[in-house]
Parts: sequence; C-alpha cells; structure tokens
Amino acid sequence: MIMVRAAIASLLLLGTVQAQQQGWSYSPLKGEGDRATLGCALGSTPEKFTCIAVRCEDDFSVGIYAHTSRPEGHDGEWLVTIDRTNRTIAAQTGEGPYGARLPDADGWLLNNLRNGAVAYLHPKEGPAAPLNFIPLAGSLYEINRALAYCAPTVPAEPNGPPGVTVPDP
Repeated sequence: MIMVRAAIASLLLLGTVQAQQQGWSYSPLKGEGDRATLGCALGSTPEKFTCIAVRCEDDFSVGIYAHTSRPEGHDGEWLVTIDRTNRTIAAQTGEGPYGARLPDADGWLLNNLRNGAVAYLHPKEGPAAPLNFIPLAGSLYEINRALAYCAPTVPAEPNGPPGVTVPDP
C-alpha cells in the first residue's frame, strides 16, 4: 500500500515538473489548455528553457511568443533563424503567461515553424537565450491542433439568396 501511494505521488510530481520540456507539446501553463502549444529547445528543463509558443488568442487570431527562462526579459529585437533563413523581429510585451509576442504580419514565422526542420532564437541585445536549438519535428501537428480553435466557423447549411426556394429531395 505504501509503495502504491509513493508511485502515485511520484507520477503526480512528474506531471507537474514537465512544464517546459524539449520538443513540441500542448502548453501546460495555467489557463492555456489546448489553445496553445510550446516548442522547446533540446535540453530544456523547468528551470532552464527556451521555447516558442503558438496560441489561439481570445479574438481567434494567432499569437506567437518567445518564452524563455532568461532573467533579462523578452522585449527588444530577436533574430529568429529557421532552416538557415534569418529574420529580425521586434518583440512586443505579451499578455498572459508567455514572454513577448513575436509579430508575424506576413505569416513567415508561422509557416516556417509548421514546415521547417529547426529554429533558433537569438536576442539581439544582452545575454543569449539559455538554450536555442528548437527542433520542429512534430510542430505541424501540434500547431494545427492548438489553432483548431481559431478556425472560422461556417453555417451548417448555406443559405440561398432571398426569394429562392430549395425543393425537397
């Protein structure tokens, strides 16, 4: 009986410790549920991590965030490298549990996170991110799963123009 309780306690502890782990998975941060996914660098732990978060925002738009254990914060410019292509992105203070929002007006970042092989995050000023090699294997599935809540809704049956009657089959 004591061993069963110890096993259950260790499983519960293991579930809470894996907040930021390497690879792509749903975001375990409070209030996020299935609306967001985290892609974290190889070697990430709950204490030392570099992640990119992709989430469905309250207004059903897509938000992309830098989320790191870097004590200096996340504001400022970041060099994002995906498959040897670089973009400098000016991060904006984010709302919610993540560091700073990475604006993606032309969709480059989201498209390459879904379809690329590897991503790196480099702050342009201050000390480097603690880890920065983020593999993108599995990112397409996880991002699509999180953004399913952002999909536009369509009526169950299309409405015809006014005055048109549809015959019964």
